[in-house]
Amino acid sequence: MTYYVYILASHRNGTLYIGVTNDLARRVHEHRNGAVPGFTKKYRVKQLVYFEPHDSIEEAILREKRMKVWKRAWKIEAIQ
Repeated sequence: MTYYVYILASHRNGTLYIGVTNDLARRVHEHRNGAVPGFTKKYRVKQLVYFEPHDSIEEAILREKRMKVWKRAWKIEAIQ
């Protein structure tokens, strides 16, 4: 199974969110429709701007944790 680390944005230079999923299309759909209460719904973070596949959930979670502590500039650089 493939797992994805992804970044969503509220708009250009807006709020960023990093997450992990095994079904990227479903998860982005949930974010866009506000199906799950929380950060992305509150801050209207809906636009998929980056994703990367991983072979294991452990690998994906480790990458997500590392990316979450990155400086904002590094996240923007990865997106571009």
